[in-house]
Amino acid sequence: MTDKYLELANSPLGKKLFAAVGLPDPVPLRREDPSQPHKLWGQVLLGASEGSVFAQSMDDFISAAGADVCRESLQNTGHLLFDASGITNAQQSEQLYRFFNQHIKSLAHSGRVIIVGHKPSALNNTEHAAVQRGLLGFVKSLAKEIGRKGATANLVLVDKGGDQALEGPIRFLLSAGSAFMNAQMLTVAAPVADMDADWTKPLLGKTVLVTGAARGIGLAISQTLARDGAEIIGVDVPQSENELATEMTAIGGLSLPLDITDADAPERLRDFCLTQSPTLHAIVHNAGITRDKMLSKMTPHQWDLLVQINLGAVQSINKVLLDTELLDNGGKIIGVASISGIAGNVGQTNYGFSKAAIIGVVESLSESCAARGITINGVAPGFIETQMTAAIPFVTRQMGRRLSSLGQGGLPIDVAEVIGFYLSPQAAGVNGNMVRVCGQSLLGA
Repeated sequence: MTDKYLELANSPLGKKLFAAVGLPDPVPLRREDPSQPHKLWGQVLLGASEGSVFAQSMDDFISAAGADVCRESLQNTGHLLFDASGITNAQQSEQLYRFFNQHIKSLAHSGRVIIVGHKPSALNNTEHAAVQRGLLGFVKSLAKEIGRKGATANLVLVDKGGDQALEGPIRFLLSAGSAFMNAQMLTVAAPVADMDADWTKPLLGKTVLVTGAARGIGLAISQTLARDGAEIIGVDVPQSENELATEMTAIGGLSLPLDITDADAPERLRDFCLTQSPTLHAIVHNAGITRDKMLSKMTPHQWDLLVQINLGAVQSINKVLLDTELLDNGGKIIGVASISGIAGNVGQTNYGFSKAAIIGVVESLSESCAARGITINGVAPGFIETQMTAAIPFVTRQMGRRLSSLGQGGLPIDVAEVIGFYLSPQAAGVNGNMVRVCGQSLLGA
């Protein structure tokens, strides 16, 4: 659905009008060029605290990726990358302040702020751990200051051994693919599988299964992963068989009409995958429904149907797949949650429960999956422009769009790009993460 307010705010007349009356004027976000995805853009100013440990390697791999990295100041406007790992006490936090105080005005429209630090639990010194935890509050606050420029701020915390897998998260966060991921924290640990892959086609030759693939976010996920080289197995309900087949044919994928709540659905999924390849690179659990109703008026059917689709089927499919070796040594599992599972929402006790439980699935399986060379991560979308949000009443829809630091709703591709990063072999050190794709929505912030 088109955001008319965003269009008007960026028209010549709208710019004058909005400035005169003081209305918020969100800017169009820079997203990936489909013909040249994953290509870094803009100059990167790299700063570092005294005693930092990651700056030199970041300089090396960002420069090798073709980015223009500088250490003194930005010649025009660009991105800001700061290694805060050396900040060990409150007094040294002045280095963080000084860098951004001096350079934040040079941040480009749709620019990126990335701060890198240590995961507090990986540190033995409690004072060091405390100030590293403080980086999250800094990032969230800064993101609210820069959102009016369409710019984002995110934090990467490095666990033990995570320096080996730092390149993937940094390159993704610098890219246009992270347009709607704002004020989030990624943790990176030692890689659990091989990370060798082509940066421009990271999923080449890999098979990925996507549920709820016929339309909306699921279709965008399928299209984006196909762009990155994957062969898609798209799954959706039998009622959408023709639509699913048409969309999967268009991207060179395969369609499997299937109700994932059927008793034999997990086995049928497994068997279908085995007929295509001895390995499955990933499964994206995107399928889901809403059945909104105040709890006092909600029927047992409205509760049970939603929970079985959004949660029960996910758990059953994971169990069957993990009983095989299909995903071992490089496989990926993705859960699609929602900010409703983080912040709650009126009339969505069933939905909020199911999506909070998806976060629980990611957290509870991360350790056992890592031991088999599998990563499991998740996304929690906020207000995304889909057919579902288009049906929301006008005032509520406008509030959903404007109540974020970026002042607008996201697009299905914004969710897809984050999932594409998770699925790339270069993200083998990213495990057990759940990030919001919401532009820093004030809901639950």
